[in-house]
Amino acid sequence: MIIIAEKINGSIPSVAKAIEARDEAFLKDLAIRQSEQIGENPGFIDVCSSVAPEVEFETMRWMLDLVQGVTDVPISVDSPNAECLVELLPYVKKPGLVNSVSGEGNKIDLIFPILAKPEYKKWEVMALLSDDTGIPKTAGDRLRVFDKIMEKAKEYGIAPNRIHIDPLVEMLCTSEDGIAMVEEVMAKIREQYPSIHISGAVSNISFNLPARKLVNMGFVCLAIKAGMDSAVFDPLDKQLLGVIYATEALLGMDDFCMEYISAFRDERIAATNKKKA
Repeated sequence: MIIIAEKINGSIPSVAKAIEARDEAFLKDLAIRQSEQIGENPGFIDVCSSVAPEVEFETMRWMLDLVQGVTDVPISVDSPNAECLVELLPYVKKPGLVNSVSGEGNKIDLIFPILAKPEYKKWEVMALLSDDTGIPKTAGDRLRVFDKIMEKAKEYGIAPNRIHIDPLVEMLCTSEDGIAMVEEVMAKIREQYPSIHISGAVSNISFNLPARKLVNMGFVCLAIKAGMDSAVFDPLDKQLLGVIYATEALLGMDDFCMEYISAFRDERIAATNKKKA
């Protein structure tokens, strides 16, 4: 699983408070702890300010400098503003993830030409299956948005293995068929493009439900089986991270359970591995 660590996001109240107070120590600590959980695995530290547009660029530059000063894990530069993303890319020290584009407006035509340049050939991009009509309600409509995104990717020479497709995970409590529609979208995308990444924000599934962590863990198991290999979630949640490692082992994605064993032994997914005397 490619971990996109979600904690440095101004939509989280404690992080918003830290951003407003310019609390460098708080943000650096979050970056370090998330990096430790990612370890040597593929992953990104998401950086999102969620501030007013007029101060977003400078705020993001400050945040990027802080995070890059304490970790070598690649950055997921996260903003709904495509123009801001383009302006921020030169300030990221190593290839990372552009988060995000979609079928809305001119986002793709702003971002994809940049990613086609030689200096950005190693960058990856998150693509959301929404367009100017909003979030499509059916699997067929989301797959039509996907087809258009992939046409643009081909036009600009963006290889499938550089793309993380977010099929748009929505609240379970408002769904009539559970996650059947999202599973269908994931499975069909995986069938068409074996090398593409399928991603999504795990915690979206459990909004407005009690015991959210249980729902998140159940969703992750089913989503991995449907084709998800990248996810935006809290890597400091050891139970969720443990379920991911366990699910991959159960599905034959982890030869001889070596990744699971390694994560348990170095305590990424275990509070302790010491037996009581």
